[in-house]
Amino acid sequence: MSRGRPSECLPPFDFATTRKIVFGWGRRRELPRYLPSLGRQCFLLVGSRTLLRAGMVEEIAESVRLSGCVVADTAVIHREPQVADVDELAQRWRGSADLGDAVILALGGGAAIDLAKAVSARLTHPEGDSIRDYLEGVGRGLRLCRPCLPVIAMPTTAGTGTEATKNAVISSLEPPFKKSLRDDRILPALAIVDAELTASAPRHVTAYSGMDAITQLVESYLSRRRAPLPEALAESALRSAIPALRKLARDEGDQAARETMAYAALVSGICLANSGLGMAHGIAAALGVQVGLPHGLACALMLLPTLEFNRATEAARMAQLARRVLDLPASMPEKEQVDRLLEAIAELLSEWKIPRRLSEVGVSADRLPAIAAGSSGSSMSGNPREASQEDVLAVLEGML
Repeated sequence: MSRGRPSECLPPFDFATTRKIVFGWGRRRELPRYLPSLGRQCFLLVGSRTLLRAGMVEEIAESVRLSGCVVADTAVIHREPQVADVDELAQRWRGSADLGDAVILALGGGAAIDLAKAVSARLTHPEGDSIRDYLEGVGRGLRLCRPCLPVIAMPTTAGTGTEATKNAVISSLEPPFKKSLRDDRILPALAIVDAELTASAPRHVTAYSGMDAITQLVESYLSRRRAPLPEALAESALRSAIPALRKLARDEGDQAARETMAYAALVSGICLANSGLGMAHGIAAALGVQVGLPHGLACALMLLPTLEFNRATEAARMAQLARRVLDLPASMPEKEQVDRLLEAIAELLSEWKIPRRLSEVGVSADRLPAIAAGSSGSSMSGNPREASQEDVLAVLEGML
């Protein structure tokens, strides 16, 4: 028996994603068709002020009632979820419905869906003092050991892809951290990806969330934990996402571009869940905790500096991505192919007028050591080039 594997063999991999995905413009109206099989008592979690004002939340609540189910309670979140948000909402909901017949419907961006996933776990895992006990790197190392409440994810932004991930990102201010609850059990039972729900998003939300999706596709493709199936998905989604996000910069009402970005976000979630991410996301998490920078903006800021850092060891793979995504000729020199990829991303940032310097978003030099120290965890460990804290600090200093 051979002791090794030939280099041309595919690497072994696992693949996990949402149990069922319903994709298409207007398909939120099909909720009554799917809801009853998941639960008859529905906790509604809302994370979009715009949809509240537009009456969309009442439309969804009416769909719940039309399905023969009841809205057991409604909660609203207007920020990235914190430990206290999870603990308090789980305590509030634990006694308000029969958990054996309950489902959580999350309508919103990544914050609402991540909160829903974490609460779904906490409701069936009361052990420990807090959800913090289950978070990677900061808790007591408690693990999920039984099914969680089913979650229906209905994203209203096209960015995080959390409707297809097995993790929920939870923050804390005291002490400052941003860590994941990670387990296949919190994968949503159903994702209804209706790009019409993203059409009313403010311009900056469309920009930041779109760059988050593109960053996730690029980083999962380059990740040291990359796998063949997510790699193929990332290539395909990036080919259409880059021109689609440029179209939206000029016409936010472009339905086809909205649908393309909703698809790209969904695929980016599938890819990150199965291949991991890299330094851009590792630093973005620290920027969120240390200076309160919105996650999508932080990713947009960090993508190009991360690619510049990684090209020292990953130029061949970056050139391969550039050829496949931008239809570049194989005869083009490798350096020029990588340059073209970076230029395509730079053009996107320019079209959306997204800042390129940390000083433009209020980050001063004295904050950089804490940001560098906080840039760790799963995303950093997935970066294809080893990055020390000193490396991260040097990258940040170059961005002032």
